[in-house]
Amino acid sequence: MSEPYGDAGRVLGCREVDRRDDKQRAWVSEAVRIVDADANRSADTHLHVFPMPEMSGVDLYLKDESVHPTGSLKHRLARSLFLYALCNGWIHEGTTVIEASSGSTAVSEAYFARLLGLPFIAVMPASTSPEKVQLIEFHGGRCHFVERSGQIYGEAKRLAEETGGHYMDQFTYAERATDWRGNNNIAESIFGQLALEQHPVPTWIVVGAGTGGTSATIGRYVRYQRHATSIAVVDPEGSAFFPGFEAGDGDFATGRPSRIEGIGRPRVEPSFVPGVVDRMIAVPDAASIAAMRFCSRVTGRLVGGSTGTNLWGSLRLAAEMKRTGVRGSIVTLLCDGGERYTDTYYDDTWLRTSGVDITPYDETLRGFAETGRWHEPF
Repeated sequence: MSEPYGDAGRVLGCREVDRRDDKQRAWVSEAVRIVDADANRSADTHLHVFPMPEMSGVDLYLKDESVHPTGSLKHRLARSLFLYALCNGWIHEGTTVIEASSGSTAVSEAYFARLLGLPFIAVMPASTSPEKVQLIEFHGGRCHFVERSGQIYGEAKRLAEETGGHYMDQFTYAERATDWRGNNNIAESIFGQLALEQHPVPTWIVVGAGTGGTSATIGRYVRYQRHATSIAVVDPEGSAFFPGFEAGDGDFATGRPSRIEGIGRPRVEPSFVPGVVDRMIAVPDAASIAAMRFCSRVTGRLVGGSTGTNLWGSLRLAAEMKRTGVRGSIVTLLCDGGERYTDTYYDDTWLRTSGVDITPYDETLRGFAETGRWHEPF
């Protein structure tokens, strides 16, 4: 009589693999507490009113992400990426953390790695601003440079394999590491802070794309909450996001680095979710820098180039709303402080040697501030 179970009449017993490690589990638990405690210590970032022409009928707000402990919007992303990696079992005690970054994300990840006592290596283009390199090293990180922007991905992966570490890969995991339904994410914060304003549901939220994670989080949130808000993504010269969006090609690549640090990529990154984006606006680098300087003049806050890109797109949309008789509000992000760019975007000599003429764009901005009318420079 044959056996009722098993292969070829052999009864198979119960099998199991037990990988529990109480010491590592305790370390991860403490690491999660430490990362969460950082958020608990930090007050929410401010939502500033941007001065607009009285006749515009549009309220514009800047969400000031420069006040995070590491000085930029990327502090939120780094916190989410660390929690995601810890809870997925990818980071343990002693793990070397490696990231491919153009600067600000690496600064923030170096900060969290030091909180957890972990080694951190940032793989970045050699053109990254010296100020950001110094900040990474200040937080205990090590910088590993490559010549071309497109080399950072493969080199980060190689280093992770070589060291037995973990490649954080912000460009893949940014859109899934943050809870887009709420849980005090940036979108929930924006709407909470607008609750007592004249137009509490903004007509537009304007953001740039580096990983695409911010536009994905905000775009999903407004749909989940059934808000009528539209999402605009601004994109600098050389970046693949705008032409990829225009062509409907998720694999589009330019192979060129962006001159506006923190946004723009040589390829469409996996975390970019085009289905939640309502409009994309290509912004010339000269317009970004002119708007960055304009913002600093009228607000008294020194801001970075990506904030200039955001502001240029926001003011164009405000002018469009005025022209079509739409009253409402727009929210955009003050991504980081301008102190990191004193040797580049704020340096007139750097502009001349880089062939960047901001004059016509500055005239457009000044004209809008005085009259509420928008004239394209060309």
